[in-house]
Amino acid sequence: MAGEIHRITQETLDKLRAEYHHLTTVGRTEIARIIESARLLGDLSENGDYHAAKDEQGKMESRIRQIDNVIRNHEIVARDEHADVAQHASIVQIVYEGDADEDFQEFFIGSIEEKPDGVLVASPTSPLGSALLGHAIGDLVQYEAPSGVLRVKIVGLR
Repeated sequence: MAGEIHRITQETLDKLRAEYHHLTTVGRTEIARIIESARLLGDLSENGDYHAAKDEQGKMESRIRQIDNVIRNHEIVARDEHADVAQHASIVQIVYEGDADEDFQEFFIGSIEEKPDGVLVASPTSPLGSALLGHAIGDLVQYEAPSGVLRVKIVGLR
C-alpha cells in the first residue's frame, strides 16, 4: 500500500487535505478531551465510555494514516468532461451479457476516495475497470473474473 500510486483528481486531493487537517487538529483535540472526561469517571477496566473513545481514536488514527498515504503517493489525473469513452472518474453503466439494458449497474472508475454515493467502484487497475477504460457506449467488453470470462455492454457514461 505504501508504494501504490493513487490516481486522483485535484478536487479529491483538496478534499483529502482538508479532511487530514481537520482530523489532525480538531479531531485529535476533541478525542483527547473525550478520553480525559471518560478517565475521570473512574475504573478504566469497566469504563465503557473510555473504551469507546479509545476505539474511536484508533479508527481516526487509521483514517489519518490512510489519507496521509494517498497525499504522499498520488498522481493527479484530469477528466475530460466531453469524452465519449470511459476514463478515470467516469461513471459507466453496464449490463451483463444476457441482461436487459434497463438492468444496468453503475461503476465509478477511480479511487475509493472519489466514490460518489450509491455507485460501486471499479479501480482502473481491476479487471473490470481496466477493461472498460477507453470504451464507448454500445461497446461489448470482456474481462477475466474469478468465475471466468464475463462480457458486458456499456449502455451509458456520465
